[in-house]
Amino acid sequence: MRQKLQGEEKAEYVHSVFESIAKEYDRMNSVISFGRHVAWREYTNKRMGVREGQSAIDLCCGTCDWTISLAEAVGPKGNVVGLDFSQNMLDVGAEKIRKKGLDQITLVNGDAMKIPYPDNTFDYATIGFALRNVPDYKQVIREMARVVKPGGQVVSLEVSKPPLMPYRKMFFFYFYNILPLIARIVVDKYEEYSWLPQSLTNFPDSRQLAEVFREAGLVDVQTKLFVGGVSALHIGFKKQVDKS
Repeated sequence: MRQKLQGEEKAEYVHSVFESIAKEYDRMNSVISFGRHVAWREYTNKRMGVREGQSAIDLCCGTCDWTISLAEAVGPKGNVVGLDFSQNMLDVGAEKIRKKGLDQITLVNGDAMKIPYPDNTFDYATIGFALRNVPDYKQVIREMARVVKPGGQVVSLEVSKPPLMPYRKMFFFYFYNILPLIARIVVDKYEEYSWLPQSLTNFPDSRQLAEVFREAGLVDVQTKLFVGGVSALHIGFKKQVDKS
């Protein structure tokens, strides 16, 4: 098992992983989640209540599936930023966006730890299946809270640890032992996909992550578990400005 990575070392390694798997990323997402990631994202969009003309930033957007969904929801009068530090991933996403003609999307090669936008810019800040890969997930959540407007939403959709221990053990066996073997067979990327399970080891479970949202100043934090907790949705709201 790869030694625990932190800080810049983790950022550099994760960058190299995602640069390497960009072309196979979409196919493996479907294999890993048994195709459920699409339904999870659709549910999340409905729960968020995205409206036409609104704005969003999708952090660690990868090949832009969620970015595109958000853009379709906000329509041509809205705007969506997709931010990722892997140019190879962005290049795959850019081709999808071009084919769909979604001019309301701007792609940015940037760092989720230092979002290059002012405070109170977006109605939504989202991150999908990537929060466990960043060097400091608490800093990313603080940055997401910073750039959303008062009343705006910070949203994470992420692999999680099932709360029931027998189910958790079965899930971990699949995630740590079976998944890398599938990746070797399907896309010949064993080492890269052995990293992804390891990234969950020191990541908080759904209850702990909800508390991190609250520590970042977010309120009315909501959690939804999928398939017994193998994936978790977290939504937190930025406090409204008191005008009294």
